[in-house]
Amino acid sequence: MAWVGKLGAALVLAMLASAGAAQAQDPPADSANANTNEAGLEATTAKFNAYVEFMNRTLRAVQSIDRYKSWVNMKTGPTGHESIIYGLYSVYDTTREAAAATAALTQEPLLPELDSAMRDYIAANAALGPILNEASAYYERKDYKDDKMGGGKALHARIVAAAEPFLATRARLDNIVTAEKAKVDAARLASIEKREGRKANWHVANVMMRAQHVMDLLPSTAKPVIDVAPFDAAILDYSAAVKDMDTYGASNPNAFFVFESQPRSLLGKLRDFQEKIDRAKGDARRAGGGDLTWIVNDYNTMVTTSQNATQFNH
Repeated sequence: MAWVGKLGAALVLAMLASAGAAQAQDPPADSANANTNEAGLEATTAKFNAYVEFMNRTLRAVQSIDRYKSWVNMKTGPTGHESIIYGLYSVYDTTREAAAATAALTQEPLLPELDSAMRDYIAANAALGPILNEASAYYERKDYKDDKMGGGKALHARIVAAAEPFLATRARLDNIVTAEKAKVDAARLASIEKREGRKANWHVANVMMRAQHVMDLLPSTAKPVIDVAPFDAAILDYSAAVKDMDTYGASNPNAFFVFESQPRSLLGKLRDFQEKIDRAKGDARRAGGGDLTWIVNDYNTMVTTSQNATQFNH
């Protein structure tokens, strides 16, 4: 579930980039330095977008593995006597996204730790994807009824051999992307403030950055139990950003297009979920998972509308 939230990462970066370019016709006095910094941020944004789009596209492989794990004993493999045999999901073609991510590996700025993790992840996905599709077809055809699960047992060994490094590499990459993206977002926010002050563009970028942090901390299938202290702190940080935006909007009517009420709506849902997850001591399995669907939907709507939130202010 958490990576559904991260689906917006590339879009948030793109939104910040467009906000940064909005006032290009009015360069500051030190325009040479400003343009250099802006170019660096744009290049980093392009790299992150390529990486995040590839990670989003390959999320299907994670979902396929989760589906497989839901009915198979991963230590012993399938027997053919399971009460329900769900099979696996086929995965999406990633040729375009993999090519873009591969090209970004050597593009400036070079980020050695991130680039290395992405290179490993591209290779791990290339190894796993065909196996998942082969297994998906096997179970969809119900070949196990003819071969007494012989094919399924053979496929299981290959799935485990490819899935374990894939998931480990993705987890490592996920952590690095989150940390590096926080630096990029902070730099972008500072750039907007330096150029425009804390006006509409700054408030939209600030709210989206804080919202992304909350989404990164949501429980997921892989991590159903979270540490409530940083989660609560992130919601508090996000709520302050929403209040600041509302204060600005009250003094500047029509500063935001469509977007203005959405951060408040998300905050309300987050606080409802916060009460439940706090009572459950961070265990989403006891807090109820229905809230997460609405939270993710609201967040993804915010990601989309944030890109045009200040379009009438330029």
